[in-house]
Amino acid sequence: MKNRIKPLTIVCLTGLLIAFSGCESFLEKDPQGALTQETFPTTGSDALLAVNAAYGTMLDLRFHSGIFPLTDIMSDDARKGSNPTDQSTEIGPYDNFMFTKTGNELASWWSTLYMGIKRANVVIEKVPLITMDETLRSRYVAEAKFLRGLFYFDLVRAWGDVPLVSNLTPSVDLARSPREDVYSLIEQDLLDAIAALSEKGQGSGEPGRATKGSAKALLAKVYLFQGDFTNAEKYSVEVITSGKYGLEPDFIDANGVNGEHGIESVFEIGAVGLEAAGGNGYANVQGVRGTPNRGWGFNRPSPDLRSSFENGDPRLKGTIMDLGDVIDGITILGDGTTPDITRDENGTVLETECYNRKVWTPGTDVPTQFGHNRRILRYADVLLIAAEASNENNKPGQALLYLNQVRERARQGNDAILPDITENDKDKLRLLILEERRHELALEGHRFWDLVRTGMAAEVLGPLGFVVGKNELFPVPQSEIDISKGTLTQNQNWN
Repeated sequence: MKNRIKPLTIVCLTGLLIAFSGCESFLEKDPQGALTQETFPTTGSDALLAVNAAYGTMLDLRFHSGIFPLTDIMSDDARKGSNPTDQSTEIGPYDNFMFTKTGNELASWWSTLYMGIKRANVVIEKVPLITMDETLRSRYVAEAKFLRGLFYFDLVRAWGDVPLVSNLTPSVDLARSPREDVYSLIEQDLLDAIAALSEKGQGSGEPGRATKGSAKALLAKVYLFQGDFTNAEKYSVEVITSGKYGLEPDFIDANGVNGEHGIESVFEIGAVGLEAAGGNGYANVQGVRGTPNRGWGFNRPSPDLRSSFENGDPRLKGTIMDLGDVIDGITILGDGTTPDITRDENGTVLETECYNRKVWTPGTDVPTQFGHNRRILRYADVLLIAAEASNENNKPGQALLYLNQVRERARQGNDAILPDITENDKDKLRLLILEERRHELALEGHRFWDLVRTGMAAEVLGPLGFVVGKNELFPVPQSEIDISKGTLTQNQNWN
């Protein structure tokens, strides 16, 4: 097992002391808690604390779609999970798109993303005024711009038009900006980050910090979501040809402890195994419920996901953890209050008790589950972005090259399974790449977004309750609309 000491995480523990509190609108909160804009930051040490506070946003459990993996649950890959009664009225409705605009999970997700944006804005606006090492100053600002771009990318995907807060003194009656303007800010932030950041393994040398490759990979994804396949191909290929990344030999290590900050990691959230500051509750929410007691058991892999894998695909067992599995010498027994099999009134299996294998960390208790490093961007995703963009740009040969690298790793040396794809028809290859994304990236928060952006959501998710013209976006939290006294408007068909 690789050394799990995470230097950035340890530094972030100090930055996390600069916290937000209260339940005001995101526009009413002081950017760094008790430290005012006039007194913080003013020194090089302050600058480090400020940028680490921006990173620390990602260790706030609410950063992860308001605690629960909502987009996975809304997709065909997963169901609510846990036991039948746990969060049945709050999160259960995400199984069939019956959730409402008043849910606390959406309000907390929204406010946490804006908290991160404010923390990033402190760095972007104040750090350039500090007399300090010029290289560090430039890097801190570039990292903050990467993070602001990341936070806004979640906002624009989830809500479309959103308030654009790019300084520390926004109007208190700020309205929603068109998504095109939001994307423009994201693109410029990431281009600025690319210009100033070093490649992986250079610069700070601290695992977990944004790099030039992180910014290029995120920018490629941003362009992919806008249908700009020329730029999506350009920036994904630049990551590929940088020589800084590759695929872990073992698929499990792509998300597991042995691959932390490894060759496949483009950007990940470092964490330590503590049920306290520095730990990440993202995996605890999805961890095995019962025996061993690793968490709450949400985000249960669906029967549809299970049956969609090709025969013999090793990624099935690298994605779904079943009762009776033995992992790291630990037998998965599960939760006695959860039915092993749940059926509908017609006897159709809705779910079996199983868990997300990708968030597993060795251990038998809750704190060790908090040590999972969530991968935000990994190299397999970059390869598949390049494959999709190349196909759309009428380069099927290049698309197949990138696509088949992912499949080659997946078959783990067994040439009897997962043969190379040779399809050259653009429409057919598009669907094959989408299906490969499903199997490679399942339960990592990609599937729902992929179905929406490719126009496949109605066909795939319609039977689950997806409504065209409504469920492409989440409702703006009603609490934010109320606080704004109507300045913020609601998304279509959510009133």
